[in-house]
Amino acid sequence: MRSRLAARSARLVLAGVAVAALAATTTACGPEEVTDSGSSAAPSAVATDGSEESAGSDKSDDAGGSNDTSDSAGGDKSGYGQVCGANDLEFSVTSETQAGGYYLVTAKAKSGITCTLEENTPVVSFGSDAENVASPVGQGGADPIELSGSAVAYTGISPKTTNSDGGVEFESVILSTTEGDPNPAEIQLPDTATVEKPIVTNWSTDSSETVPVIV
Repeated sequence: MRSRLAARSARLVLAGVAVAALAATTTACGPEEVTDSGSSAAPSAVATDGSEESAGSDKSDDAGGSNDTSDSAGGDKSGYGQVCGANDLEFSVTSETQAGGYYLVTAKAKSGITCTLEENTPVVSFGSDAENVASPVGQGGADPIELSGSAVAYTGISPKTTNSDGGVEFESVILSTTEGDPNPAEIQLPDTATVEKPIVTNWSTDSSETVPVIV
């Protein structure tokens, strides 16, 4: 009886040793398999000088580089030294009585913007009909005009140059600073204009040069 119990106890001990050994083997192999599969991230990277640096610091540096690019891009949009688009400017219009009546348009740069009117004559139209595009008459200044702060430029628009009773009425005028201006301004007029063969002058810093007449 004692020999049977001893033999059974020996078998149980051997079985327990085997299970413990298997568990130890599984635990030892587990991290190696995970590491080999590449599913766990390396906690650090070795710098070129042999010191260790955090892998997160590379991401931080990359992020910093992106911020620098963004700042640089923002600098390109600072609003200084650019060609004036209509959306860079603020406009006001007054109705004048000289030369049979015309509109004097005053333009100034918006706050924080410095820009240049590179083209002498604005592109002006009443509505989208080609017949109501104002023809340039060549009056006014010829040099590029820089606008910033309180500096202003003027242009004169005569909506009707015919002696007939015809014409189409408009309450606003569309103005672009260049042919390719993507954001033309629609400017409200102080009164209703009867439009037929309109004309427009060049930009000038002297309003007296912008009374539109056909010469």
